[in-house]
Amino acid sequence: MSAPAAVLAGLGGHVPPRAVTNEELSRSMDTTDEWIVRRTGIRRRHWSEPGTATSDLAVEAGHRALKSAGPGAPGDIGLVVLATATPDHQVPSTAPDVAARLGLGTVAALDVGAGCSGFVYALATASAALVAGHAERVLVIGAETFRPYLNPADRGTAVIFGDGAGAVVLRRGTADEPGAIGGVDLGSDGTLNDLVAIPGNGSRSRSTDRAPHPDDRYLRMNGKEVFAHAVRRMAQSSKAALDRAGWDVGQVDHVVGHQANLRILHALARQLGVDRARVVSHLEEVGNTSAASIPLALADAAARGRLRPGDRLLLTSFGAGLTWGSATLTWPGIALP
Repeated sequence: MSAPAAVLAGLGGHVPPRAVTNEELSRSMDTTDEWIVRRTGIRRRHWSEPGTATSDLAVEAGHRALKSAGPGAPGDIGLVVLATATPDHQVPSTAPDVAARLGLGTVAALDVGAGCSGFVYALATASAALVAGHAERVLVIGAETFRPYLNPADRGTAVIFGDGAGAVVLRRGTADEPGAIGGVDLGSDGTLNDLVAIPGNGSRSRSTDRAPHPDDRYLRMNGKEVFAHAVRRMAQSSKAALDRAGWDVGQVDHVVGHQANLRILHALARQLGVDRARVVSHLEEVGNTSAASIPLALADAAARGRLRPGDRLLLTSFGAGLTWGSATLTWPGIALP
C-alpha cells in the first residue's frame, strides 16, 4: 500500500483590479519602462486600494481554491495555513480571521512567516499535518499587500512588488496519486537577515529608546546580494528536493520558481541545466507578489492550459530570513473556477 501524502485538489488566485504600469511609475520616480523591463522583466503590477488588507485578498483566493476543489471541500477543511509577510496585524494572527470569513468555523488556523518562501513552507507544514492524520483537507494560502511598505523614492523595491493572493486545497491521499507532494527541502540562514528587511516593524525596534527613522517602516533590499544568494540557494534546494523525489532534472516538465525577477529565473535555469521554455513566468503581469507568487503562477499557467495532467513540476523559492524551499509534485486534473 502506498504511503500517505498530501495531494493537490484545488487551486485559485486573485489580484486587486488596479494594474500599475511601468509608464505610470515613471511619471513619479526616476525610472523608465525600458529600465524596469531590462532589470526585472516586470511590465505591470497590481496594487490594492486604500482600506484593502491582506486578509481581503486571502479570502478571495481561498474562495476560488475551495470552489476548485469541489462542493465537499469547505466542510472537510481541518486546517488553514496562511503564508504572509504582511499580516493584517502583529496581533492577532490573520489566518483565523480568514478561516472565519470563509465559513470554515473553528478550524485550526495559523500564519507562516518565511518571506517569499512562505508558500513552500506553508505547503510543507500542511503536508506534514495531512500525513500525520491531523486533518483530511488543508487550505494553504499565500497572500501579500506590500504596497504600504514600499518607499516611493526607492526604485529598487517600489517597481518590483505587487499585491495578490494564491491558494491551494490539499487533501489526504497516497504518494502514488497525481497531485501528491513529493520531495521537499527547506532551509535558512539567519546570519544574512539584513539583506531583505523592514527595520521598523517588531520588537527589535520597539525595545530601544531611539526614535525610529521614518524610512524604517519601508522594505529595504540589497538587490545584488539577494540575486546571488537566490540563484545559488534555489538551485541547491531544487536538487535536494529532486533527489528526495527520486527524479532527475531532465524529467521535470515545468520549473515554477518564486517570481522575483526574470533574470533570477533565467540564471536558475542555467544552474539547473534546463531550457528557459520549461520555466514558468507570470511576473511580467503581476510583479513580485512574495508568498503569493508561486500559487499565482500555478493558477495562471493552469488557466492558460500550460499544465497538463501527469506533468512533473518543481516548485522553488527564496526569501527574507534568509529562507529557501523547494517541492515536487505531478500535476493532477484540476478544474479552475
